[in-house]
Amino acid sequence: MSGEANGSGAAHRPTMRDLLSRVHVRVPEYRIRRAGDRQISALSREGDTVRTESRSLGRAAYLSVKSQLHGRLLDALDKQKLLESSEDRIKAFVQEFVAKSLDTTELALNEAERRRLAEDLVEETLGVGPLAPLMADPAVADILVVGPFDVYIERFGRLEKTSVRFQDAAHLTRLIQRIASSLGRRIDESRPMVDARLADGSRVNATIPPVSIDGPTMSIRRFGRTRLRGKDLLRLGMYNEDIQRFLAAAVRARRNILVCGGSGAGKSTFLGVMAEAIPDDERIITIEDAAELVLDQEHVIRFETRPSNIEGRGEISMRDLLVNSLRMRPDRIVVGEVRSGEALDMLQAMNTGHDGSMATIHANTPKDALSRLETMVLMAGIDLPSRAIREQIGAALNLIVHVRRFEDGVRRLESVAEVTGFDGMAINTREVFRFHRRGMIDRRVVGDFEPTGYTPMCQTDFDLRQLDVPKEIYTRREVESPT
Repeated sequence: MSGEANGSGAAHRPTMRDLLSRVHVRVPEYRIRRAGDRQISALSREGDTVRTESRSLGRAAYLSVKSQLHGRLLDALDKQKLLESSEDRIKAFVQEFVAKSLDTTELALNEAERRRLAEDLVEETLGVGPLAPLMADPAVADILVVGPFDVYIERFGRLEKTSVRFQDAAHLTRLIQRIASSLGRRIDESRPMVDARLADGSRVNATIPPVSIDGPTMSIRRFGRTRLRGKDLLRLGMYNEDIQRFLAAAVRARRNILVCGGSGAGKSTFLGVMAEAIPDDERIITIEDAAELVLDQEHVIRFETRPSNIEGRGEISMRDLLVNSLRMRPDRIVVGEVRSGEALDMLQAMNTGHDGSMATIHANTPKDALSRLETMVLMAGIDLPSRAIREQIGAALNLIVHVRRFEDGVRRLESVAEVTGFDGMAINTREVFRFHRRGMIDRRVVGDFEPTGYTPMCQTDFDLRQLDVPKEIYTRREVESPT
């Protein structure tokens, strides 16, 4: 940086105090979008001494100080064996560490800035560390950590690599252990995998060696602070108004609905949107592996499974919760995801008066969903003939909704099919609505949501309940192809 001439003609180089007096930043790095083209100084450490070097940055010196201190703080916590201590003890140590560190520098931070720095370092230490900027970005849907130096995110349906890095594999491992410990879980060489839910509802899955050969990994599936609603899905092009009206009527008419799709297709989001149509005066019980659903209704009971402890005890499975929920007088049972033997209990509930239930399942098509459901019933350990299982499925389910994430990153409803019964050999379905793909324009999938011309059997029930679903929405219409 070139200095200004003083009275004697000699160049004057601005000091750190001069520069900081011009810059006042009181927010964490991830909340700063622009810092202008101001010339500021950054701290760098050489041995045990702290020196200043002047260079042009796009961020405030405060953030550089925090970054430097955080690395030294982690080393100090590790040396003092405090990483597994209580939060209160760690907070006290961080505050003392910040005070001592700033006393040895020339930084002119006031009391409020010192307090902010201590709070940010506590958040970095007890929270998600270097991933905090990504967690604060509402556009980030997934955070994928592949070792300490490669961090990817999914934003607007596309994967991109970030500049976020951990110090080393040990730093990443400590963060994973800290997250697991704060959630009542444990991860080590004897149990090198963990799957849990963060305080904000995000799902985290982490692995460490020996199962992940090339180092620790972590993936975080984020959920927005405010959930997406039906009007948001309409705006995003996930379905159209006719399909929205039809599905809302199906929920109010207490149809049993299964939502299927691949991983990341938006099944849970769509399930939550459909649940908006459940009347406020009904008692709802949600059952999930990791609680993700957020419903508007007041009378909601949320259940979450629990894995076994290190001794192999204390597990509470989805099936345990489902069986228990039947004794709690539910009006609606919403199962986050059917994975195994709980499929049998879910079908029995649907067939014994608990109509209007909903669930999700991993499957590529509605037909595949029925096949997978049959396989999961067999996983319950009860020897039932295939015919009996298919009869139960055909009698229990009314609608199957298939959602898919297309190659352009947009999640769309691809099919709505009605289960029409069992004919002695197979479960019959008829498609009501579908997404008709017509091509791609500028790397974006182009198509239309259209009816198939089939009027579903549930329309009779809609008419009896005086639900506003005109039969015209099932009439096929000719749509021009994109140019």
